[in-house]
Amino acid sequence: MGFCMAQTIQLITVLKQTLKAHGKTYADVARHLKLSEASVKRLFSHKSFTLQRLDQVCQMLEIEISDLVQLLNEGASSRLSELTREQEKEIVSDLELLLVTVCVLNRWTLEQIVEYYKITELRTINHLAHLDRLKIIELLPKNRVKLLVASNFKWRDNGPIQCFFMEKLESDFFNSRFNKEQEQLIVINGMLTNSSNAVFQRKLERLTQEFDELCDNDAGQPFEKLNGTTVVLAMRQWRYGLFGQFRKEAV
Repeated sequence: MGFCMAQTIQLITVLKQTLKAHGKTYADVARHLKLSEASVKRLFSHKSFTLQRLDQVCQMLEIEISDLVQLLNEGASSRLSELTREQEKEIVSDLELLLVTVCVLNRWTLEQIVEYYKITELRTINHLAHLDRLKIIELLPKNRVKLLVASNFKWRDNGPIQCFFMEKLESDFFNSRFNKEQEQLIVINGMLTNSSNAVFQRKLERLTQEFDELCDNDAGQPFEKLNGTTVVLAMRQWRYGLFGQFRKEAV
């Protein structure tokens, strides 16, 4: 049984969820593998499991790797990867609902939203119920939230929400010198063939997966240690308009 890197990462994410469901910790895994707990944490954070290691942890849980694959497939088929255009219009038409949507996608709790923003608990619950109807979340007892979106969930390309952010927030996002410790702006330019362009785009997709994995890993950290972080990755065939006056028409 062979897995590509993306599948391996997804399997390890499912394995973490399965460990939690069985009440097992990294310390339990460490004892079973005869490793230090720090080593086990590195295995999970770096996604550096060999097939043998993966099988050993599955044995501890009394399951097979094929069971993980089944859980992965079941989870992928039942989770949203994208909303309809109509659903996005519905969300973006209410700024408060959009705010709550962004918060829950970033794993905020009801209490954290109410504490941080000037939105009453009742209104927040109404928004959560709205998202439950859209199947973005499942609203559980005591107003706890279970995300129902896939790991590759994204706003529609050129859809209502993406266009809203481009129009309203683009200038605000780039209103920075990007010289703080937690900031970085990189602009690169070069000449690529179409095949090399495709290779680089796959690398960008892999980078977004790693960002999502880091968000998953940090989800259990204390809220006060977490900082809202936005990454903009863009790539296109483009020549500086600044130099357009020097180009020959035939070029």
